[in-house]
Amino acid sequence: MTNTTTSFSIGALLRRPETGSFLGLAAVFGFFSFFGGSNFASIGGAASWLNVAAALGIIAIPIGLLMIAGELDISIGSLVPAGSMMVAIISGHFHMPILLGIGAALALGAFVGLINGLLVVRTAVPSFIVTLGTLFAVAGLTLGLSVLVTGTTSVALKAGPEAKWLLGRFIGGVFQVTILWWIAAALLWGFLLHFTRFGNWIFAMGGDKVSARNAGIPTDRMTILLFMCSGASATFVGVSQAILYNSAQVSAGQSYIFNSIISVVVGGVLLTGGYGSVVGIILGTLTFAVVSQGIYYTPFDANWASLIIGVLLLLAVLMNNTFRKMALSYAPKKKGAKA
Repeated sequence: MTNTTTSFSIGALLRRPETGSFLGLAAVFGFFSFFGGSNFASIGGAASWLNVAAALGIIAIPIGLLMIAGELDISIGSLVPAGSMMVAIISGHFHMPILLGIGAALALGAFVGLINGLLVVRTAVPSFIVTLGTLFAVAGLTLGLSVLVTGTTSVALKAGPEAKWLLGRFIGGVFQVTILWWIAAALLWGFLLHFTRFGNWIFAMGGDKVSARNAGIPTDRMTILLFMCSGASATFVGVSQAILYNSAQVSAGQSYIFNSIISVVVGGVLLTGGYGSVVGIILGTLTFAVVSQGIYYTPFDANWASLIIGVLLLLAVLMNNTFRKMALSYAPKKKGAKA
């Protein structure tokens, strides 16, 4: 009986998409704790990578859900600065209410996501190509309209105390308030993905979209909704950064394209869709943030950070594939079977 229970537990553990990402995070954290010393483990050190993880994580989770559903959105690279510039122009340049600027920025992200979703479901063009097009289109519009309206590519923004308190303050002087927003987003998305039929539909779409549609799942509406959530999340991060730093730049945000994808893949989500978890995405985001910031606390040259991240991505993909194959091939002993 004990052997059966143990085998079942091991098999269940191997099947968890976050198993590999947890081991990766533990290894990376141990490495930088050893070489980074007390500075890395200090409150300031923790804040450095948690602040990065929070902004990246808010975007990475909906990107991860899209990838689980078999789609991809790279237009976020332009929506982050577009959201920043939208709130800065409306509430900074024209001095209109900050709520109006925030609402307009979020609406912009949802609208671009709506366009992405409609193009994907109506044309059957791969989402990578569709969002690549909107990536450049939104970037061009953001640059052109910003120069046309304000005459510059950088717009100052002085938000009121309420907006600062909600989106642009530091907790304890070092932790950005976006960490709390990240936690809230993780709880919400985690519940929806793992405890509702909404999540079951996402997994079904990533496994076989045609079969999911034949089973009565509204795949088109789900695809559009996921793209809208992805776009709104990206502009939300742009808004929070503009309020935090009191300005917006048209050139910011491009790094989120690959950083979010790396975090999601490291978190155990398959590029082919149908497999992943919110917990895994969180762990993958933390792993990326620890690597990108931890290098500065070690005696190593910071120029090696990109190499470490690249190697980490490759190892994560190999590890996740290995764990998945082990899970699929694992067969626990039946009760009463001889050892």
